[in-house]
Amino acid sequence: MSMLAGATLLAGTLLTTGSAQATPVRAIPVSADASTDVPAEFGTDWHDPVTAAPPVARPAGKTCEVTVAEAQFRDFTPYKGTYTPPEGCGDRWSKVVLRLDGKVKGRQFDRLGYLHVGGVEIFRTSTPEPSPDGVEWSVEKDVTRYSDTLRGSHDVEMLIGNVVDDTYTGVIDVKVTLTFYEGRRAATPDRVLTLGDDSTLTTPRNSERVLAEVYATGSGGGCEEYWYLTVPKEAPYSCQADGGPYREVQIKVDGRLAGIAAPFPHVWTGGWSNPFLWYVVPAPRAFDIKPITYDLTPFAGILNDGRPHRVDVSVVGVPAGQSGWSAPVNVLVWQDARKARVTGGLTVERTGDLTDSSTYTPGAEHRLDTKGGHRLTVAGYVDTSHGRVTTTVERSLANTSTHRWTDGENMDGLDATWTDDESVTVDGRGPARTTRAHRTYTMNGTTTVGADDRLRTVLTLGDRATSVEAHGGHRTAWTRLDDTYTGDATYTLNVPRDQRHAVATTSERYRLNGSAGCYDRSLTTVQGVLTEDHTHC
Repeated sequence: MSMLAGATLLAGTLLTTGSAQATPVRAIPVSADASTDVPAEFGTDWHDPVTAAPPVARPAGKTCEVTVAEAQFRDFTPYKGTYTPPEGCGDRWSKVVLRLDGKVKGRQFDRLGYLHVGGVEIFRTSTPEPSPDGVEWSVEKDVTRYSDTLRGSHDVEMLIGNVVDDTYTGVIDVKVTLTFYEGRRAATPDRVLTLGDDSTLTTPRNSERVLAEVYATGSGGGCEEYWYLTVPKEAPYSCQADGGPYREVQIKVDGRLAGIAAPFPHVWTGGWSNPFLWYVVPAPRAFDIKPITYDLTPFAGILNDGRPHRVDVSVVGVPAGQSGWSAPVNVLVWQDARKARVTGGLTVERTGDLTDSSTYTPGAEHRLDTKGGHRLTVAGYVDTSHGRVTTTVERSLANTSTHRWTDGENMDGLDATWTDDESVTVDGRGPARTTRAHRTYTMNGTTTVGADDRLRTVLTLGDRATSVEAHGGHRTAWTRLDDTYTGDATYTLNVPRDQRHAVATTSERYRLNGSAGCYDRSLTTVQGVLTEDHTHC
């Protein structure tokens, strides 16, 4: 059985331009039930969705709240509204926190959604699949970095594309609010820009730091939702691509390669043909669709000429003419307050050979071994009011995977690892500052269908990252993240919902350590009951 069965995501037409950088987005943790009696199998209700991710830290002081959107999504009609900044909290905020509260009941697929304010995408998410009795969930996100946008009145657009009919009855009911914390103004970008309809960008002429945020999500219900499982056309599998599963998200400025990145292998809440894996604990980032961040500061000297420049995002490996990826863009700009124009230039463009090879081995158990990678170094300078500043960005990607399946895909397994290493060095007046990040994403799982039509999925997912900041060669800050999900779920195919006899054990452990402290929380569920909720720091 293909992993596409049972998880169709009808979201290909709902994702448009925009993006946002996330600091932790999370489903709000709920304490374990006082009673942990576990049923023999899933019933008609289960615990509301919960993740082990940390809460958004909230400062003390006066707050103001604004409702940004409140809607029921039944189709692909977006919610339209107007945002007005809060009264009573000024326009210098120490933090701004977005919160989505949602509920849905009946039967429904997982859905993708976005929220735009003034054309800027400040939030992107997906939804849980409901129980017949209904679930409620909440997600929070620190959106302080969008303060430039939030200081003005703007149009609002939100969409969680949905289909409601006699079979799929779940209406998605959501409310989104922003809470503003009055206090010492946080250090945020001076401008938040979006691309024009022609994919062009015009930056202020005194820009001294430029970042691009790109949400890159394979979606739409087709094979690019499961891009990591695609195979070359000569292999007998239900999802085929020109070369195989290697994907790379590239950003170009005026046709010049400016950034590369590994896309995160998202698994939505119907993924791997087994929604029982995700009813309580979603996969990492399923409710937290973080954008890829590219440092475009080496190109600031080119961008600052006052003319529009074309910015293109593309995904390497997608078959020509095939849809299924969304990659909206925000651009964050820091300006030189003491200089009307900042000049500069691009000094280094060094691109390694892109390697992408897949070897297919036929047999009773088909096998596809894939290895890919790429390297890029760019450097440039800007002459600011505080002297010449040179920024060097180095990025290195690697992907290895082994995909095994049998005829009919009654056994379908993947063992894959993606790494994305990045180093950004800023050298100007005083010692150089360097930030190094090492990101690793892992996916190891197998789906099997037995003679009794019992489908079983065993799966482990990993989202890991380390980051080190150094000043003059001396470490000044560090973090280490390890977010690991494991699941084992079984149910009967081709029977009515109440005859599936589904069972599942799932868990998540989220560990975040660093110079700022320690956070460590683990969750376990059995048949939809939250049986363990522990903190370890």
